[in-house]
Amino acid sequence: MSLYGALFTGVTGLTAQTQSIAMISDNLANVNTIGFKGNVARFATLVTQSGTVDTFSPGGVRSRPFARIAEQGTISATTSNTDIAISGNGFFVVNSRADGSGEPLYTRAGSFTQDATGNLVNTAGLFLQGWPLDSAGNLPASQEDLTSIETVNVAEVSGQAAETTQVDLGMNLNASLTTSTAAYSVGDMQAGTVTPDFTRDFVIFDSLGSAHDVTVAFLKQDPGGANNTWQVEVFHNGGDVAPGNELIDSGTLVFNGDASIDGANSTLGSLDPTTGELVSTLTIPWNNGANPGSVELDWGTDGLADGLTQFDSDFDVNFVNQNGAEVGRLNNVSIDDEGFVIASFNNGTTKRLYKLPLSVFANPSGLEARSGNAYAQTDRSGEFNLREAGTGGSGSVVSTALEQSNIDIAKEFTDMITTQRAYSANTRVISTVDDMLDELIRVKR
Repeated sequence: MSLYGALFTGVTGLTAQTQSIAMISDNLANVNTIGFKGNVARFATLVTQSGTVDTFSPGGVRSRPFARIAEQGTISATTSNTDIAISGNGFFVVNSRADGSGEPLYTRAGSFTQDATGNLVNTAGLFLQGWPLDSAGNLPASQEDLTSIETVNVAEVSGQAAETTQVDLGMNLNASLTTSTAAYSVGDMQAGTVTPDFTRDFVIFDSLGSAHDVTVAFLKQDPGGANNTWQVEVFHNGGDVAPGNELIDSGTLVFNGDASIDGANSTLGSLDPTTGELVSTLTIPWNNGANPGSVELDWGTDGLADGLTQFDSDFDVNFVNQNGAEVGRLNNVSIDDEGFVIASFNNGTTKRLYKLPLSVFANPSGLEARSGNAYAQTDRSGEFNLREAGTGGSGSVVSTALEQSNIDIAKEFTDMITTQRAYSANTRVISTVDDMLDELIRVKR
């Protein structure tokens, strides 16, 4: 009977609009939820098969949620070094359990912090997953499946030392100093049998992070009447080298008339034909268990007054720079724009620990929502594919930033009004059909 069909149609309309208002309310409730993706009601007709060309049999309507997962939310800058967002396709991989035995899930909510055991977790308590890097900073050989990733944990990060490999010196040697008349042989300044005109100590670090004092000593001499020549020795007297190896380097340093280094006539170090720098390679056989040291000591550029100089002024040290550091303690953890999880130490060194994969899907809208603003893989979404950020169709990682929800409040309010009016219209249909049925019953009376 068409009246009962109309009544049923009105009921389906109420049900569909109820579903719609539920989605709107959920969207508005999560308008400030990081990485939240809204749902919208998609309506479809229900058609009965009993109708003919001459008669109409009412069907109805149904609604289904459509997840707007593929729609990008606004990315906003934050001040946290472990906040990350994705610009483009992809999801961060998370797990419901720290040991990785829980359900693998995928999320755009990138507000991660350390828990009590050093794991990076988001606000829903889901554990961030990443590829662990080896000591050389390399990714695992196989990166395709979930067995290649693990929970990002920074609790066991040990401090690291930076071995000195480069030293740059900037000093002035007094041009007006009277040349020494002392008999000199190589090693005399290190042995203490000849007093140098000027010395400078600087610190370098071995592969174990141990600090060592190294001395550079200068003695002005007058070989062949030249007034611009200095004998130079580099040595270590701290007892951390094998006996007989205290003298690390020696030679003559000759200056031009403009106070710059004359590299061609100096026997100290060797002249780099490309850069023009006068460089000594120091090989230091430490006896404290550290690897033998190999340090490049840059004296300055041939013909330029940018390192050691000989001006008519007092001895002076402009700079002594070296790139080593003692063993450091973990100071900070951050995630960069390439997706690397980086540990920073209080000695100024850094170490890459993990790289975060982005998981991409053929149909991200087919993912199934889970609590905690995360999604699970389904047949409709297709298989996950782990990608490095910016490759294989994945988006880019944005550090110190978060993706906001993709909810437009103005649109939600508009949809709320239209949904309410549609609901009211369907209630009017039901009440009208009820009145018509009452009229029909009264006819019988």
